[in-house]
Amino acid sequence: MTQNRSSAVMQQRREPHDSLDDFPTPPWSTRALFDHLQNTLLWLHTDEDSCREPAANRGHMVGPLKEYFRDVEASDVHDYGAGFPVQDYLWGPDPDPVDWTVTNPPFRLADQFIARALRTSRQAVAVIVRSAFLEGIGRYESLFKPYPPRLILQFSERVVMHRGRLSPTGSTATAYCWIIWETHQPRMRREPEFGWIPPCRRRLERPGDYDVPEGCR
Repeated sequence: MTQNRSSAVMQQRREPHDSLDDFPTPPWSTRALFDHLQNTLLWLHTDEDSCREPAANRGHMVGPLKEYFRDVEASDVHDYGAGFPVQDYLWGPDPDPVDWTVTNPPFRLADQFIARALRTSRQAVAVIVRSAFLEGIGRYESLFKPYPPRLILQFSERVVMHRGRLSPTGSTATAYCWIIWETHQPRMRREPEFGWIPPCRRRLERPGDYDVPEGCR
């Protein structure tokens, strides 16, 4: 029997080595993180905290972050027309610390993004990544073993990310999860807590979420 390799079955998010990995993050999926943490009392944060988003793209994650944080510092290595500073997060000295770093990092550079974020975040680091990111002996040895996350939150419904655009429609075979590290306490050698983010897209979507910000391309 021939394997069904349609995009509805196979995970298709593969990018060239020099790709910008331009997959905008649906705003509801960022709200889902903090909604879940607050509603389950797994984590408490204050709206006085500051946050950094170093892969801001067109700002679809920045908007929801501003609903939860006092200050949100946003930048990207490429100018998408959203008005954010053009900065290479991985180049040069570490930036000044913030309370949280929350981002959808380029998949091939996610390990480096996380390492820098862990050094420069006073409270926590949260990244939304393909669930396949949890696999791999090399990543286990270099990241998860020495720096165990506090929480792994798997989406129970699919988060649809299309290359180069944000759309309220479409489907995907790619699964996503949030991984969260604590940085405000001494790291303890303990197993991460695992949980599911219940279906929440309809409840957390807002008017204007899928509008293209003026000037963006």
